[in-house]
Amino acid sequence: MQIQAHLLTNRSCWVFDLDGTLTLPVHDFGFIRQELAIPDGEDILEHLATLPPEVAEKRHKRLDEIERELASQSIAAPGTGELLAHLHSRGTKLGIVTRNSSEVAQATLEAIGIGHYFTPGQILGRSEALPKPDPAGIVQLQQQWQVEADELVMVGDYLYDLQAGKSAGALTIHVGRPDGLRWPEQTDIMVETLAELVQMMGAMRR
Repeated sequence: MQIQAHLLTNRSCWVFDLDGTLTLPVHDFGFIRQELAIPDGEDILEHLATLPPEVAEKRHKRLDEIERELASQSIAAPGTGELLAHLHSRGTKLGIVTRNSSEVAQATLEAIGIGHYFTPGQILGRSEALPKPDPAGIVQLQQQWQVEADELVMVGDYLYDLQAGKSAGALTIHVGRPDGLRWPEQTDIMVETLAELVQMMGAMRR
């Protein structure tokens, strides 16, 4: 743990995925694909981008409805509050890059009681930046913060989060998933939960 912890030294800008990272996973992607008539296994946003505009608009509206309902049911992942409180206390810049809409992201953050850690301009959804795995959202935050890539950390539970982080030059932290999927080639630090990361950060202070 100490060997991994030293990688976080002087990393002053942390970017988080939302669903499954700061929250417990609640999305039923099979149901969402069924509701939006998307074939199994296809990326939801990529599929919607191929549809005629009038069809895509209707399905995006339905996607927003589903995501808003899920936002109200969100539960913070173990260690979320403690980690953000620690990072905030040391003056760390905090941002969100999510494939949700920024409006749904803000509703989710408020539902789990951590909205005060993030300013609206640093909560980037699919309308503010190209969706992950594109690094555009992370790069946009980097430019806002006027920092070098070696100050960035990207925390997420899925391959797209890690790929986006690597492409942006950030240190990547993979939070464990219920399905056990791992992507070690894209991961600098692996933790099962954010609570484990809190312990790691605590070890750095001792």
